[in-house]
Formats: sequence, C-alpha cells, structure tokens
Amino acid sequence: MHRDAFIARLGSEGFNEVVTVTREPNGSLDVHAHPFEAKALILEGDVTIRIGDDANTYRAGDIFHLTANVEHSEQYGPQGVSYLVGRK
Repeated sequence: MHRDAFIARLGSEGFNEVVTVTREPNGSLDVHAHPFEAKALILEGDVTIRIGDDANTYRAGDIFHLTANVEHSEQYGPQGVSYLVGRK
C-alpha cells in the first residue's frame, strides 16, 4: 500500500496520531504492551512480532495491527526497520 493511501486509511479508521518509527539493525524489544491500538505500514527493513507462541515477520509494504494492551516482543532484521504507525 502507498504511504498516502495508508495515511488516509488511518484517518478514516480513527487513528489520529501518526508517527514514523525507526529501529536499529538486529535490535529487539522484550515483552511489553502499549496502552493504545496501533496499525503500521512497513516502509523499509523488517520486524518480527511475537505474541505468545505466534511470530509473524513483516516486510516493506506489509501492514500489522496490534490492539491495545497486547503483550508482544519485537525483533528487527539486519537492515533494521522503519514504519509509519497510527495510534488510537
């Protein structure tokens, strides 16, 4: 999905806070949760998000969605990751 179309989609779905997040190559975040719902479009690189026993890898052009307060961990690929995320 194109960046502008994604931003328009976020707005129509009530994601009023939109930020770009960039994470370092081969970095990670241990299990944590956010007090907000998040929907993100991967711009560059990749991220693997693990929820419980399930892990999914998202690459450029992919979209991931996390509901509020879901415990998850993140692992960033060898190029790191950059994504556009809407929060509500």
